Amino acid sequence: MLNLEQQIFKQIEKSKSILIVFPVSKDGDALASALALFLFFKKMGLTVEIAGSNSRQENEPLSFLPAYSEIKRQLTNLRRFIVSLDIRQAKVSQIKYSVDRDQLNFIISPKDGWFKPEDVTTKSGEFKYDLVFTVGASDLELLGDLYDNNVEFFYKTTIINLDHQASNEDFGQINFIDLNTVATSEIVFYLLKNYKPELISEDIATCLLTGIIQQTKNFKTANLTPRVLLTTSELITLGARREEIVDRLYRTRDMSSLKLWGKLLNNLRAENKEELLWSRLSKNDFRETGTSENDLNDIIDELIATIPSAKIILIFCEETNNQTKLLLYSLKNINALDFISHYQATGNSREAQALINMGLKAASEQLVSELRTKLEKLSL
Repeated sequence: MLNLEQQIFKQIEKSKSILIVFPVSKDGDALASALALFLFFKKMGLTVEIAGSNSRQENEPLSFLPAYSEIKRQLTNLRRFIVSLDIRQAKVSQIKYSVDRDQLNFIISPKDGWFKPEDVTTKSGEFKYDLVFTVGASDLELLGDLYDNNVEFFYKTTIINLDHQASNEDFGQINFIDLNTVATSEIVFYLLKNYKPELISEDIATCLLTGIIQQTKNFKTANLTPRVLLTTSELITLGARREEIVDRLYRTRDMSSLKLWGKLLNNLRAENKEELLWSRLSKNDFRETGTSENDLNDIIDELIATIPSAKIILIFCEETNNQTKLLLYSLKNINALDFISHYQATGNSREAQALINMGLKAASEQLVSELRTKLEKLSL
């Protein structure tokens, strides 16, 4: 009987066209490891495409990665529609088509005889891809529009599900879930190394190291393991460009980001002996600094490094229509998504978000009190 790895390798070799998808998330690990897989299959000479609903965002910090520009934001031409004509009774002389408003007309002239309505049949062709790799997605809904607009495709196509999260729903035909890894990039590296290690290029190694650095906040989180450090060492030996990654992700600060950093620090509060940190940002704060929520990632990384005792970081962002967006970052073995699941949260075990139907001040006061109590109970 084939083990999981062998099953994955067999599916790769059988496939004629592969699609790699990653979830709607600020989690750079999923995007980076998906790109590594894409580059690896390209080196194998396979037909492969990569898609992610949140790709090519403005100021996307991972846009420096190799092949980033090849990420698709939507799936098009997934399936052909076939119109068939029985020509046993009459042969075709000429075929034309015309478009009449919203109707496409095929004009077929027979050489002799006539065609009858029952000579025409229609059917859907095969899907464009016969194998899907989902990378870092705990459930299919996290793929966003890629899944919502193509539900039938995902249910009828073989899925290989790669992830490291305990919340993964095992939705694939093959589920390679390793809870002992820190990042999905570790899982992808393990597979590639055991399949065709000679194909792991500097670009592939750079993508995988980027995923690990993003997931561990540049090795500042508390869940570091000897395994992830060994993987990092191997990737650097293979040519991963660590200095470039760190420069791109952590050493570049524009004036707008620094101003937002100041706004957030000015409103920063600590609870439970600095185990819970929270701050709030108004629409005016973002407007004055010329920034958006996407610019918060680097600031959160700085908070993690500066206050290592923190278990949870909450950021409240004022939205329109008297609503508030809650961004929750978990640092110490607390499942962020479960922590605020009753608010219809989305995200993963490390980062989650929810839209609260209250103004900024009311939402922050109520949720800080609620989550503080919840954190205290976990500590008992």
